[in-house]
Amino acid sequence: MGLFDFFKKKSNGKTNENPIDETQLEFIEKTTNNAEKLISSFNERLDHGLDYSESSLTVLDEEILSLFSENKDDMDSGILEDIIAQAGSYIFEVARRNYGGEYYWYDQLNQPILVTGQPDFEISILAFEKVKQNGNEDNIPFFFAGYSERVKKGKKGDKAMIT
Repeated sequence: MGLFDFFKKKSNGKTNENPIDETQLEFIEKTTNNAEKLISSFNERLDHGLDYSESSLTVLDEEILSLFSENKDDMDSGILEDIIAQAGSYIFEVARRNYGGEYYWYDQLNQPILVTGQPDFEISILAFEKVKQNGNEDNIPFFFAGYSERVKKGKKGDKAMIT
């Protein structure tokens, strides 16, 4: 089973008191584990700069994803998927730990999405998609600042997807 396949599982007909809570907890655990893989691989070399703060996204972007962007055409598809999943999970966890939110599955792009602000407003972030398309003109800190600003200014009924 892939990292996020459990989130797409169909119900087996058994009732569960809090299926959403259980799914969220499982998703958080898997996302955190994936982010921790990235941290354990790079944090010592990066002066422990990966600490789930918004400022740590600069470290992620400049020290890890810049190398990924330069070499992604020459990478094995499995390694590429691991980097996308680990970096995307790290971005998700920075967002969730700083602003809250719940994970959902976004069928259109076949990847997870974090939705913050419910029930008052919905600001969504697609971290995996951003890691795949990351470039100098719209780096991770800039991307995340757009999400952060929208969450901080969120008003009843607001809806936005940050990609």
